[in-house]
Amino acid sequence: MSALTPQLHANGKLRHFLTLEGLDAALLHEIIDRASGFLGVSDQAVKKVPLCRGKVIANLFFETSTRTRTTFELAAKRLSADVLNLNISTSATAKGETLLDTLRNLEAMHVDMFVVRHATSGAAHFIADHAAPHVSVVNAGDGRHAHPTQAMLDMLTIHRHKADFSQLRVAIIGDILHSRVARSQIIALHTLGVPEVRVIGPRTLIPAQAEEALGVRVCHDLREGLRDVDVVIMLRLQRERMSSALLPSEHEYFRLYGLTEERLAVAHPEAIVMHPGPINRGVEMDSQVADGERSVILEQVSNGIAVRMAVMSMCLGNQNLQHSQSAGATDGQ
Repeated sequence: MSALTPQLHANGKLRHFLTLEGLDAALLHEIIDRASGFLGVSDQAVKKVPLCRGKVIANLFFETSTRTRTTFELAAKRLSADVLNLNISTSATAKGETLLDTLRNLEAMHVDMFVVRHATSGAAHFIADHAAPHVSVVNAGDGRHAHPTQAMLDMLTIHRHKADFSQLRVAIIGDILHSRVARSQIIALHTLGVPEVRVIGPRTLIPAQAEEALGVRVCHDLREGLRDVDVVIMLRLQRERMSSALLPSEHEYFRLYGLTEERLAVAHPEAIVMHPGPINRGVEMDSQVADGERSVILEQVSNGIAVRMAVMSMCLGNQNLQHSQSAGATDGQ
């Protein structure tokens, strides 16, 4: 792994968590293993560990979110960090202050981490490039580009049901074109050694040259794509990112690509069904599948807290390591 990767320290440890591109399998497994250790925290009488006590984490959500923002907030609090939720709609940025001025003011309040969600691709990288050296940045979703913690909670969920990534067939179904989740999932699956990743959807919702660019098998027929797969990942239709009418209707989409028990029958008998949420029932899947025995959708939500705890504790813990190394070098001079 290159020491020049911007989101890594020179020692190869996480400084920021912006994308899964450039990260190796060992680091992804480290996140999965640490998150697995945090799963039991939710069952404790006191749902806290002291790993990030005294740290300040600011949630900067320039794009609306409930599930992601809430799980990041819970994760930070379970690490015993202090959490600052910035209401963007009433913040100084909405009154004309530049984003960089907002960041500088928050840094002056001794914030240690920014968790950033933004509608513009590359926004988290921009903030990381301009953040003070002591501040870590975690990407909570930027435009169509990346959603690395969502992909990693999905990898944790798969790992808990299908221990060996190298034996899996995974199908991702729906709006691949606009999905930052799908892009991050595909990178993670390839990095962890999944030999076959299929993307399924109408031609209008699959990127051009997806097979070459993403290293996936493209299927436009749902039954063909689902045959013998071990993991089925459904995606939400992201109409807010569609610039034109790419679908005739939601009813027509469900008729061709909606997941039902009948269609799921061609998958492996022990296949699991996932969805990053929120689910549009009757559009992406019917309720029988969403609430069925193969669904692990609610597990994904719980696993999201553990993965975000893992990522934040790794970044903030590496801050301490980096500071101690710098102090040691200074003392030795």
